[in-house]
Amino acid sequence: MCMYHMIRVVKMAATGMPKVVPCADLQSPDYDCLVVVTDTIGRLTGSLQPLANELNNQAKIDKNIDKGISILRTQVSPSGRLVYSPTGPLNRDYDDVRRFYDAAEKGIKRALDAGCKKPLLVRAPDDSFPKADYVTILGALHALYVPLEIREACADRRHKAEVLGVYSASSAEGLLKKACELADALEKGRIVTRDIGGSDPERMAAPRAAEYIQQVFSGTCVEVKVVEGAAEFKKEYPLMAAVNRAASVVPRHAGRLVFLEYKGEGNIEKTLFLVGKGITYDTGGADIKAGGIMAGMHRDKCGAAAVAGFFKILAELKPKGLRVVGGMPYVRNSVGEECYVADEIITSRAGKRVRVGNTDAEGRMVMADVLCKFKEEAADANNPELFTIATLTGHAIRAMGPNYSIIMNNGPARKLQTAYELQKAGDLYGDPFEISTIRRDDYDFHKGKSEYEDILQSNNVASSATPRGHQSPAAFLIMASGMDKHGIDSEKPLPYSHLDIAGSSGPFPGIPTGAPIIAMAAKYVLPRL
Repeated sequence: MCMYHMIRVVKMAATGMPKVVPCADLQSPDYDCLVVVTDTIGRLTGSLQPLANELNNQAKIDKNIDKGISILRTQVSPSGRLVYSPTGPLNRDYDDVRRFYDAAEKGIKRALDAGCKKPLLVRAPDDSFPKADYVTILGALHALYVPLEIREACADRRHKAEVLGVYSASSAEGLLKKACELADALEKGRIVTRDIGGSDPERMAAPRAAEYIQQVFSGTCVEVKVVEGAAEFKKEYPLMAAVNRAASVVPRHAGRLVFLEYKGEGNIEKTLFLVGKGITYDTGGADIKAGGIMAGMHRDKCGAAAVAGFFKILAELKPKGLRVVGGMPYVRNSVGEECYVADEIITSRAGKRVRVGNTDAEGRMVMADVLCKFKEEAADANNPELFTIATLTGHAIRAMGPNYSIIMNNGPARKLQTAYELQKAGDLYGDPFEISTIRRDDYDFHKGKSEYEDILQSNNVASSATPRGHQSPAAFLIMASGMDKHGIDSEKPLPYSHLDIAGSSGPFPGIPTGAPIIAMAAKYVLPRL
């Protein structure tokens, strides 16, 4: 019998996010600093000309004013403070909208260092990038995020700023108000993503992650169900159950499988199924991470964190015609007397005999059976697309660098051009993707090597040292979940894309980025508003 556990709702600290307010008056007394973002002083025209005059005077004594952050006195604002944060050039082949994001983030941080609590963000007229207003605000808000543990433990540090004003000389009042409202909703999603992804392995252990999610969506249009219990996992999600074995004997670490569902108003035109990897801490299991490489493994839950954050955006914006189902297996990959080991053969929910090659390849294990469940449900869904989202491989960082999500399509998703469309949306909103391809080599890699097994889970070396180390896990997920029966050659093709966010999820030490939920929202949510 499936056990849906209605968890205790506990009081959670406020988000710490300041109110985002459009402002039409540079001389408003409501702000204690102007933070100006542009590529060059020459763009400060019209109502911004007085700022240009002051900055040009500063340029007479500082020829590098356009190359770094400056703070100076101003007569334009009653606050008397001006932070100038230039983007750098915007017209080269490799410049993109993230120049605005980076400049806003740095400018706000400099304002905070100066003691400001009510900054007014100012962007000069610029049509280089159509979504620069949104991206600039999001960059500023990233600088103002306060980690969950700090909000809960330190009352005097719960807010970095009281308000964030936004002034844009290039946007009409109505458009600026809309930009602020949309950025506010997107940032609330990123806060949930950062809270879950960035919190330490005890604060966001599986039971407490489930409690947090229950609190976030209490009273909203998002339905939450939580499954628990080793027996239930073994019956319905056997690959996940194997990873959970060692942790299950410690109640505060025992796994949870959290399901979310959103159903927008009107006829459902599109259905998304999202599976997020929620490894609350990854010791590597029996194949333990040795040599000092275990630090930072509390961030192995950023895929599940992204799913929860995307649902927060849905709850805020309520797009019509869209149904979204999410599955987040929260599991600690512990080492101990009950841990699963290499050489075990475990039959997946799809009936595939999987030989474990490396217990540190646990992420694909916890997602495969949830993907299988969603595959079963997608057969009756309207216009479905399926996704797995995970900080899955070190190879993703080696292949594409530390700032990019990677997307890989199966055949039906390739026909939909899901990867290209998501990449295009990400480029607009500063949440970029690189595209990889799942090849026949990846399927061959995971074929069983003996009569005992159908599928080999992994080899026994690090993904970063394995050729095609970020592509082949997508093939494993397709094979172990039974998605290989729904390719372009089947009677019921199902579009599926795997997102590896090991690089884009953010630096450690540091604050998670919230990737890839802005790009996901840009593609699937914003067009429906």
